[in-house]
Amino acid sequence: MKTPAIISDFISLLYPRICYACGNTLFRHENVICTQCLFQLPKTNFHLFPDSPLDKVFWGRVPLQRTAALYYFSKGGKVQHLIHQLKYKGQREVGIYMGKLLGNDLKSEPGFETINAIIPVPLHPRKQRKRGYNQSEQFAIGLSESTGIEMDIKSFVRTVATETQTRKSRFARYENVKEIFKVTYPENLENKHLLLVDDVITTGATLESCANILLEIPGVKLSVAAIAYAVD
Repeated sequence: MKTPAIISDFISLLYPRICYACGNTLFRHENVICTQCLFQLPKTNFHLFPDSPLDKVFWGRVPLQRTAALYYFSKGGKVQHLIHQLKYKGQREVGIYMGKLLGNDLKSEPGFETINAIIPVPLHPRKQRKRGYNQSEQFAIGLSESTGIEMDIKSFVRTVATETQTRKSRFARYENVKEIFKVTYPENLENKHLLLVDDVITTGATLESCANILLEIPGVKLSVAAIAYAVD
């Protein structure tokens, strides 16, 4: 049964819902991110044109069908604050909501309509138990809900726990994630177009490591998507 508006307003006075980007109180019709922030957040729109800056990150490294990122990430910005809320403050709904936003943009876009499964970059089980969830999986949930594409979290796993990628150089990031992933059920992925998703793309080292393994499966085609693409 739907909560009456007067009760909902009273609850909001006691436990105000806030925008996870700016911290302001949300209006009744708003959810997770306020209307002003939705208008101001720096969308990349990489999915709308070929040879985007994100495409170029992977040129000569792994063959991808399409790439997409919802927002540009810059230090100290609202997008960084959103990611922080998702990764470290337990706000899973931030990832799901942003997955829905990007999914709505992608579901009718040429090249993305052939995707058969969404695969979030996996966390090591020990780290996932400590955090309570995988932030990339929350993003994938939103993408799956908005596009109707199945999410697969069983066929591709992380077998080695690595240290954080923050403040590492491009080469150090690559060395940090080599040979730490494993395909557990390759038969589930054969001859499929997969969408590999992560929270933030910086050098692309993590996605490159995942892609090199997934592309060994017969018939696999690969695209990637992220909540944000980091800029200098």
